[in-house]
Amino acid sequence: MDTEMISPALITSLGFGLGALFGAIGNKTNFCTLGAVSDLLNIGSSVRMRMWGLAVAVAILGVWGLETAGLLGTAKSMYGSQRLLWLSHVVGGLMFGAGMTLASGCTSKTLMRLGSGNLKSLLVFLVVGLSAYMTLKGLFGVWRVATLDRVVIDLPASQTLPALIAALSGADPANLARWLPPLLGGAAVVIALASRDMWGPDRDPILGGIVIGLIIVGGWYVTGHLAHIDEHPDTLEEAFIATQGNRPESLSLVAPFAYTLELLMLWSDQSRHLTFGIATALGMVAGSLAYALATGAWREEVFPDAADFKRHLLGGVLMGAGGVTALGCTIGQGLSGLSTLSLGSIITTASIIAGCALTMKIDYWRMMREA
Repeated sequence: MDTEMISPALITSLGFGLGALFGAIGNKTNFCTLGAVSDLLNIGSSVRMRMWGLAVAVAILGVWGLETAGLLGTAKSMYGSQRLLWLSHVVGGLMFGAGMTLASGCTSKTLMRLGSGNLKSLLVFLVVGLSAYMTLKGLFGVWRVATLDRVVIDLPASQTLPALIAALSGADPANLARWLPPLLGGAAVVIALASRDMWGPDRDPILGGIVIGLIIVGGWYVTGHLAHIDEHPDTLEEAFIATQGNRPESLSLVAPFAYTLELLMLWSDQSRHLTFGIATALGMVAGSLAYALATGAWREEVFPDAADFKRHLLGGVLMGAGGVTALGCTIGQGLSGLSTLSLGSIITTASIIAGCALTMKIDYWRMMREA
């Protein structure tokens, strides 16, 4: 948009709607990164991993379409930075992957389970939010900034693959940006759909992949186009209304967990506002709740014993600290970040999957030892 001031309420309402759709569809299709890794390792099923891959592919193609049409500039987002915090991505990703395994699901699954009546997820939400806030601005943040964030590679261009490859090879960046995303996105679609198991009677994996991918694209459109003004009337600077960092973003959940708690605790502070990220997180709970009530799937679930409580508590701490350290979670990096073909997002996502798989293997080893 130009200089016309758009209502922050409109941006947050659209964020809530996108989150609600994610919660409902994610609940219906059982969309879950942890479940995808678990299915692949434990029973040899690639269906949920393919569903996640289809969502990434649709998001890549959608973001490419928006950028080609001049409706979005992801270079202004955090994924377009020339500073690659590679060690933070690796360590934070491993922590998050281990945490989501211990806590029975990543941040999006936590919100969807909370909407379905799982009270264990309420604890995880609160602990993730507290741990994330401590890693953003508190005790863990001091450690993060003083150690991991000091290990940086200054890249010759944006860390998105088209820009980076162009800078390193001397190729035309505009040409690479025009052809690389659709080639990679198209190949990912083919790989995701190249299994008979994806074409079952209910087609839920295809539905989940396509709709969730489009939700990520919708998030980029709302914050990167609808919320964009060239000159804010108060600051006279470029602005992205109702975003947390005043830049384009799509769905991401770890920092919004922290800022949701902050907003609730400091509600009377006029400098605190509802943002797109907070609204999407709340929307996921609402959408999952609506689906659970409509289908009769709402069930209360509590901790069966102290060991399960401690497991989820530790998982929440690792997810909050790891997600902030890695600059995102399975949604913020594994979907929104990958849709921009960001190198940091690729590193984080691979590290999350590695941390998840390693924790599962350790759990299995402990079970066999105790048997």
